[in-house]
Amino acid sequence: MSGWDEGLSPTDPVIRGEYLYGRGGADDGYSAFSCALAIKNLQMQGVQLPRCALVLETEEESGSPNLLRLLDAAKDFIGAPDFCFCMDSGAFDYNQLWCTSSLRGVVIVELTV
Repeated sequence: MSGWDEGLSPTDPVIRGEYLYGRGGADDGYSAFSCALAIKNLQMQGVQLPRCALVLETEEESGSPNLLRLLDAAKDFIGAPDFCFCMDSGAFDYNQLWCTSSLRGVVIVELTV
């Protein structure tokens, strides 16, 4: 991939200045902390928030075979959300914040034969 700094690897954590580079620091591992910090930041600013429920599915790159069972087991706690944010997507460089509007690798098909 172009845009990544020389000497950085997804499996070897490196601290440069105030930043941590490596898997978990800049991959799927960030999502729980990013969500919690965003909520905390809004609370510290006095923003009135709705109820927030974080669902943390951690089956890294596995196709998430247990996600539906997790959601079913937690459905009473989760309730009927007005919004759902998926924090698993791609980023192509360190120069900007990347946002996507679709999930990679997700296919849902209903077939009647």
